[in-house]
Amino acid sequence: MGSRILTILVLLLAGILILSASTFVVGEQEQALRVQFNSVVGKEFAPGLHFKVPFVDNIYKFERRVLTKKYDGEPFLTSDSQGLSIDYYIKWRIIDSERFYQATSGGDVTGAEQRIIGPKIQDGIKNAVARRTLREIVISDRQQVTSEFMAAAGSTMGESGIELVDVRMQRIDLKEDVAARVYESMKQHFEGITRTLRGEGDRGAQIIRAEAERKRIETISKANADAQRIRGEGDAEAAALYAAAFNRNPEFFAFWRSLQAYRTSLGREGDVIVVSPDSEFFRYLKTPTPQRR
Repeated sequence: MGSRILTILVLLLAGILILSASTFVVGEQEQALRVQFNSVVGKEFAPGLHFKVPFVDNIYKFERRVLTKKYDGEPFLTSDSQGLSIDYYIKWRIIDSERFYQATSGGDVTGAEQRIIGPKIQDGIKNAVARRTLREIVISDRQQVTSEFMAAAGSTMGESGIELVDVRMQRIDLKEDVAARVYESMKQHFEGITRTLRGEGDRGAQIIRAEAERKRIETISKANADAQRIRGEGDAEAAALYAAAFNRNPEFFAFWRSLQAYRTSLGREGDVIVVSPDSEFFRYLKTPTPQRR
């Protein structure tokens, strides 16, 4: 009885081992290759459980996600023989697992970064830096520098099943004396730009002020001309009204004019008027009766 139970347990354990050796699981963020005697016999497996030939097939899994490799303090030389160190990183991913497996002799990610990706990007940065002076490197757009070799490097890596996603230079370090000269040169350069922009701004301000002053003078002149025209028209209309009133009733018009003269000439303290008592000026004070003709 005991030997039978032992036999069942051994068979059960052997079955579990065979089942385990016959299956493999592919995760959501993984891609897998089934390799048999160094030949790829299966790829592009969907996420989930899959079967293989036990003890014959080997399964190689790779990341689907973007991978990042960072390089710190890599030395480079500019066209004017100035040394500098650059911190940069590379983002890449595997797009063809079979090509990647063949190019790296087994799908070694670290080996791919050391033998394929790293040297290619380093050569690209070295050539881009060597075509520029130190000042040009410092003030240039870093993305423009890396874009010079991205297409060529990406095409070469594509042959190995690798997609080059991005290359970014994070920091550029200079020697202390070189950095001081570069910063002083940059300071003078930007001060020159500042002076130029200030001069252009002052010139523009003067043009705007002159234009505003011209418009102000034109507006005032037009307003004065309109005022004089309106005033003239009013005076003409008033004169016409006075003439019409005089022609209609000359005696009343003379009386009204005398009242206006009295109001403006009499009744103010300190005023002295020297006229003859029988002057026409006081005619309506003596008698308001109109003269008979």
